[in-house]
Formats: sequence, structure tokens, C-alpha cells
Amino acid sequence: MSALLVVGDVVTDVVALHGKPLAPGTDTAARIRTLPGGAGANAACWAARSGCADVRVLACVGADAERVAWHEAALRRAGVRPLLVRDPEAATGTVVALVDGQAGAERTFLTDSGAVLRLSPADWSPRLLDGVARLHLSGYLFFADTSRETATLALAAARERGVPVSVDPASAGFITELGVPRFLAAVAGVETLLPNADEATLLTGLRTPEKAAAALSERHPVVAVTLGTEGALVAEGGKVTARVPAPGVRRVVDTTGAGDAFTGGFLAARLAGATPTEAAAAGCRSAAEAITVPGGRPA
Repeated sequence: MSALLVVGDVVTDVVALHGKPLAPGTDTAARIRTLPGGAGANAACWAARSGCADVRVLACVGADAERVAWHEAALRRAGVRPLLVRDPEAATGTVVALVDGQAGAERTFLTDSGAVLRLSPADWSPRLLDGVARLHLSGYLFFADTSRETATLALAAARERGVPVSVDPASAGFITELGVPRFLAAVAGVETLLPNADEATLLTGLRTPEKAAAALSERHPVVAVTLGTEGALVAEGGKVTARVPAPGVRRVVDTTGAGDAFTGGFLAARLAGATPTEAAAAGCRSAAEAITVPGGRPA
């Protein structure tokens, strides 16, 4: 039993890399690519890239057969088994990523969740956990009633089987809209929480990632907080136990997939028996690779 099951999101990424500041009301030159994406799918691909031999992703997509086939083929090429549910009433999710080439490749997202948040309890079965050693839930699932109910069912089924569960909170903006108390209640029982610094401080109301990580680890046994170019923090049992540096990168192209890459590398390492600190180092290595290529997937 060594598989990783990711329940989350498969979306189409439209990545626009612009070398000059956006010019309101007129044109700004950009390099634009359409790429397969989605936080859950990206993390799954990075887990496969990091050595996990059996990675599966469950997600809801639209009914466009050509687009769905494109996504399935991309996942298979990456070594991931797609378990995609087609929803006839919504389009596959789309994210427009505006990547500023002059500001450290920092990005701004415009998100149309589409079918992502329509993953329903009817799409879940505890049998999906057969052979699974870890379950990862994309945080985006928690931001709509239907998909949150599905995530809750998956979390309960995994806990009943003794399968550890991880969650990437995904979006400080969406957490604010949902409300911190509701999000924290929804992820109660999760073994590993993988927020970035903004999400960690938002979830705790504390000013520093260090204090936030320590506080969150009183709720969850393992917390790894990503810090961008400063690496990551690991906290367990109410205190920070490690600070892991980020590897040096010669040229940053696109930071879109850094957090997802960290998650994938972290989870693959944990499946291989790594400690949380060792897994965070593996996650940082994956993130360092991710920012050298456009989009959120391995090259």
C-alpha cells in the first residue's frame, strides 16, 4: 500500500508572462501559453516527478470531450492516473495567471472554478482509498458547499482507515471569503497542513510565520509553512522544529507552481519514509525546479 490519492482540481491555465507593467486601457506585450493545471493535479504531477510510482487524482471537469482528453493525456504523461468526473452543466475550470517578469515572476490569478467545486458526494467512494497510503485534499474543495461535503466524506473515510490526510489551504482570498473558523472546522482531523506564510498568518491571526506555524501545529501534528525564496518552516507539537532553506535558482521564470511542487515533493518524500524536515527539504527542491519553467507542472 504505497499510493497517493489527490482529491482536488484539474483546470486549464492561461499563463501570460509580461515583461513590462500592465498598461491599463491599452496593450501590454506578453507571452501567453495554455497549459494543464490545477493545484491538486499539479501536486500529483510533482509527486510522480519526485519518485512516487502510484499517484491518482480525482477531480471534476466539464463535458468537453476534447479538452478532457487533453487533460487526461497530460496527467498520464506525467505518471498520474486520472480519475476525472465529467459534469455536463459546467465548464472545466480555468485560471488566468498574470506573471510579472520584472517583479520576481510574481503572479496574480483570475479564477473561474467551473466544474472544480461541483465534485459531489456521489463522486466519492471509500473504495477509492484501496491501496492508498496517503490522501491529499486540495484546499479549493473547501470553498463551496458541494465540494466541501465531498472533502469531508473523503477525510472521514481516510481517518477510519488510518490513512493520513494532508491539506494545502490554497488561497488566502478564498479563506477570507469562507471565514477562518469555518475553514479550520472543515480541516479538523487533518494530519498535515501545508499553508504558505500568508495563509498561515491569516488562519491564526498571528503576525509571523514562525508563531503561526507553531500555533497551527497544536491543531495538526505536522505543519509545513512555505516561505518562497526563504524556504520553509516545519512545526510539530506546538513549536517550530526546523527551518529549511530554499535551493538557489539562477533564473526565475514563473512562480505559479511553486507551492504545488512543494506539496508534491513533500508528499512523495513522506511516502518514502522521510521525516517532516526531510520531506520539507524535498519539497523545496521541487519548488526550486518549478520556478524555472512556465506553468505549474514539471517540464
